[in-house]
Amino acid sequence: MSIEANDPNSEETPRRIWLRMVPLAVALLIGGFLFVGLNLRPKEIPSVLIGKDVPTFDLPALPGRPKGLKSADLKGQVSLVNVFASWCVSCRAEHPLFMKLKAQNIVPVHGLNYKDEGPAAIGWLQRYGDPYDRVGADLNGRVGIDWGVYGVPETFLISAEGRIVCKHIGPVMERDLQEKLLPAITALQKGGTAKC
Repeated sequence: MSIEANDPNSEETPRRIWLRMVPLAVALLIGGFLFVGLNLRPKEIPSVLIGKDVPTFDLPALPGRPKGLKSADLKGQVSLVNVFASWCVSCRAEHPLFMKLKAQNIVPVHGLNYKDEGPAAIGWLQRYGDPYDRVGADLNGRVGIDWGVYGVPETFLISAEGRIVCKHIGPVMERDLQEKLLPAITALQKGGTAKC
């Protein structure tokens, strides 16, 4: 038996070669996207609000608390605004650091309670401690949208002039506090500028 030159099985046709290359091309394309994704920093999503005045808002206090939170409260001294909720698991991870900031009287921390029920938020603060000077109840999330909140927790550093200096997405951990927030807070409190 001899193989004929015109036998379709004896030679690769251009179409067959191309069809064999498609899975390789798809795998390389997916691999390229994954490789690029390794270099992204999801906690460093740029915010158009950096360097701008805080959005204008006026939130009521949580039930049983004397002070709500409004934009005018964020002028006159450097402060942090922490977006939290009782249903937020990650908020519990960062909460001891805010308690520490309060105990050491380093910087006022204000809370923006995001899409939460008042009694649940009060119960959460009673259970884990209350580091906040003021807490505004953002029941429908409208103020959070104005601040560009993606989810909870998020923390904003506010200058004494009432401008947003930086935005931290996700729970603030000890390293974030020591390497990013505290140096910026100190610089602002001394009248300098800061970048996070």
